[in-house]
Amino acid sequence: MRLHHYLGFDGMVGESLRYVAESDGRWLALLGWQAAALKCRVRDRWIGWPPVLQYQRLMFIANNGRFLILPDAHLPNLASRVLSLNLKRLSADWQAVHGHELLLAETFVDPQRFTGACYRAANWLMLGQSRGFAKHQLTYRQHGQPKLVFVYPLHRRARALLVDPQWRPRRAKMNPKALTTKQMESMQEMLRSLPDCRHPRGVRHIYWSVLTIALAAVLCGARSFAAVGEFANSLTRPQLKRLRARYNKATQCHEAPSESTLRRVLQSSDAQALDRALGQWLLSQSDKTDPLAVDGKTVCGARRPDGSQVHLLSAFLHQQGTTVAQREVGEKTNEIPELPRLLQPLDIAGRVVTADALHTQKGTARFIVEEKKADYVFIVKDNQKTLLDALAALDDSDFSPGAPHGG
Repeated sequence: MRLHHYLGFDGMVGESLRYVAESDGRWLALLGWQAAALKCRVRDRWIGWPPVLQYQRLMFIANNGRFLILPDAHLPNLASRVLSLNLKRLSADWQAVHGHELLLAETFVDPQRFTGACYRAANWLMLGQSRGFAKHQLTYRQHGQPKLVFVYPLHRRARALLVDPQWRPRRAKMNPKALTTKQMESMQEMLRSLPDCRHPRGVRHIYWSVLTIALAAVLCGARSFAAVGEFANSLTRPQLKRLRARYNKATQCHEAPSESTLRRVLQSSDAQALDRALGQWLLSQSDKTDPLAVDGKTVCGARRPDGSQVHLLSAFLHQQGTTVAQREVGEKTNEIPELPRLLQPLDIAGRVVTADALHTQKGTARFIVEEKKADYVFIVKDNQKTLLDALAALDDSDFSPGAPHGG
């Protein structure tokens, strides 16, 4: 995308999804979807929504921010075919990833470069032209290059639902079978070491039992306290027994904690300790061959009291995309000293850790190999010329199966 798209690629805005269109393993096209434009006069007039609903319902529109047919893909009607197939699954994928459906897709086409023929062929509606403004931080700047505005309803009543004050989106469905009882029991063992922060008076449920049920609900798709309560009530009596739920002598049954109990326990828990325990459990459930990636990102829209942006360093599994640990990088430091602190509590022996060129440091490599008993794959760039030249001088014999390794 960076190499062939005229706008380049610096990432997507807000909630996003990225797709690769392929045929028999051959990549044909790349698509990027992101949050909708905050304001677009022709789109907003076509929908007909008032400003209050506009800001509430904007999340149900996705913007096709990037669409690239790769240079060596020469097939008739490829662009419109890819768009059509992508649109059929877009809303369901969005709900699975971001927890809510989509009603409308939009895109902006530069008329000086394209005619929008593939969008027209895929039955998109051309609403008119934008006014030629671009959002820059908190203001708008006129760039003098109006774009063609296309939309595609993903629901047959998209416009009516967007302007209906009574409409409520469908909640993401939970999958109670996403975790087995055995997995929940192993999670419970991991949570037993956490201290109970509740006042002992009036306590009826075991602390780590409530935590296990709450976290299992979230991992199965619950996105609210009400959904967590529904998950708890869906557990069978044998499951509640094995999770050490409260036993009611009057009914002679194990009872699930109520929604209010689940909420109070989660709100009173040590969030950092809970995050570490859950991350370690997720790591223990993954395949040892799944590499662990370390990467830092600035959190969009999150700021400290002094106005500086929040930057997080995260460790996540390559194949699953599951975050197992994260740390906030202080304003007066950087990612390099935070990486050992991030990985210190994790059992990563035998795994491969990947990181970008910033972490190609002797101390970091020594920590991963000697202390954590893991391997690493780092990137070497031109600013480390001595190391780059040393690597270039290596031959195949240096990478033979019997050769010493550690990175």
